[in-house]
Amino acid sequence: MIAVVDYGMGNLRSAQKGIEKAGHAAVVTDDPKIILDADAVVLPGVGAFRDCYDGLDARGLVEPVIAAAKSGKPFLGICVGLQLLFETSEEGGHETRGLGLLPGRIIRFPAAGVSRLKVPHMGWNQLRRSPENHCPLLSDVDESPYVYFVHSYYAQPSDPDLVYASCHYGVEFAAIVGKDNVYAVQFHPEKSQKDGIRILRAFGNLIGR
Repeated sequence: MIAVVDYGMGNLRSAQKGIEKAGHAAVVTDDPKIILDADAVVLPGVGAFRDCYDGLDARGLVEPVIAAAKSGKPFLGICVGLQLLFETSEEGGHETRGLGLLPGRIIRFPAAGVSRLKVPHMGWNQLRRSPENHCPLLSDVDESPYVYFVHSYYAQPSDPDLVYASCHYGVEFAAIVGKDNVYAVQFHPEKSQKDGIRILRAFGNLIGR
């Protein structure tokens, strides 16, 4: 069973349905015991970084989520769920702490006056795999698949070895990151059609490995 962490916001049902479409059982829950006992955990996210962190904190889920990520079981962050894994975010005009599971920070895309691109970055864009780091989530997708993004901020990892795939939108940014059993995607696999479902299937297939 894959636990989808419910902290009061995010694409919970969409993430659950995407996982189920990929052939894996999933439950949406805010119960720490279920999260800790699950075979794998998904941390979704839509909205503001601070609101998402506060939602976790208000439900007493910060420590259980950190414990789940450190347990060795497959763990996946989606969109703001990726961003929360890092140490800090500049969203909101001041530094806000994250879960600190990955080293680095979350920064905003350059303003349209600088990049000539609209913010948020919204729509389909192409992944560029890291030539050095193999990502098991990409084992069954095209070499450079298109996936669906909606975000104004992106991760700037302190360690480049954390980056499995990047994407270009005015700047090169990390689109898939991870370390050991922890993976995270800035895009929405549940909205990314066949390749997105394949990514979720590959994540679920990590259970027991």
